[in-house]
Amino acid sequence: MSRIGKKTIAIPAGVTVTVAGSLVSVKGPKGELSLNAHRDVRVHADGGVVAVALSEKRSKKAAGIWGLSRTLVANMIDGVTGGFEKVLEFEGIGFRAAVEGTTLVLQLGFSHPVRFEAPKGITFVVVKNTITITGIDKELVGETAARIRALKKPEPYKGKGIRYQDEVIRRKSGKKSVASGG
Repeated sequence: MSRIGKKTIAIPAGVTVTVAGSLVSVKGPKGELSLNAHRDVRVHADGGVVAVALSEKRSKKAAGIWGLSRTLVANMIDGVTGGFEKVLEFEGIGFRAAVEGTTLVLQLGFSHPVRFEAPKGITFVVVKNTITITGIDKELVGETAARIRALKKPEPYKGKGIRYQDEVIRRKSGKKSVASGG
């Protein structure tokens, strides 16, 4: 029995949830998202509440999918009401970022600037040494942040590179000089 899957999801004002077979659509003030639910799960929306239940087939995989499906629907509702954001920080001499239309242009110490095109539904905001990635789809925001971070991962000696805002980089001391004995 899934503790997460059993919980119902309250539908806030201004949000409509429609279920047509296995297709769940959520429409709100920030946009619209849809999800094709797994065949082992049934989604019901009525009376301002969304409930996710298992179908007749009960297996270990179905129990895992149950909680996941409930969380995905809850994230869709949160996304169309408030949206999601990830903040990346970059550090290094000569490292710069700028937004040109929907393209993020990064100068990361390579011989050429790196251009990163924003996926549909994602916006970038650059202030000093931070990049803010916003959108209504939680999975797409996280994946975009991970792809940008992968362009120049933080290195452990000086901490140069792109990292998440709250990420802690374990630093290494580097080479140590040994005092000669004479």
